Amino acid sequence: DIDVEVEEPLKGQMSSFLLSTANQQEISALDSKIHETIESINQLKIQRDFMLSFSRDPKGYIQDLLRSQSRDLKVMTDVAGNPEEERRAEFYHQPWSQEAVSRYFYCKIQQRRQELEQSLVVRNT
Repeated sequence: DIDVEVEEPLKGQMSSFLLSTANQQEISALDSKIHETIESINQLKIQRDFMLSFSRDPKGYIQDLLRSQSRDLKVMTDVAGNPEEERRAEFYHQPWSQEAVSRYFYCKIQQRRQELEQSLVVRNT
């Protein structure tokens, strides 16, 4: 057996094809389209998984979703609390509750007052 090196006829065409700038732009556009299609497929898979999970157990899925959303909200707002304790009425009969309600109403009254003053200024002009 003797090994003989022979130049491949397609090698020159392949290298010139890859070096061509016009083809590079086309390859780049097609690559971008492939990435968009893959992203679209991934989004559709997520939606499908959501729908399947929801269709199998709507109540359980909603409960899990609400728990997850609640955890995410607490993480985002850096609020640490006990959900079980917050469900009970006694939790809201503590001294801080009265202060919170007073502050809430004060802010609402101030907001309404500003709206009224602005509407009166607009009418007077």
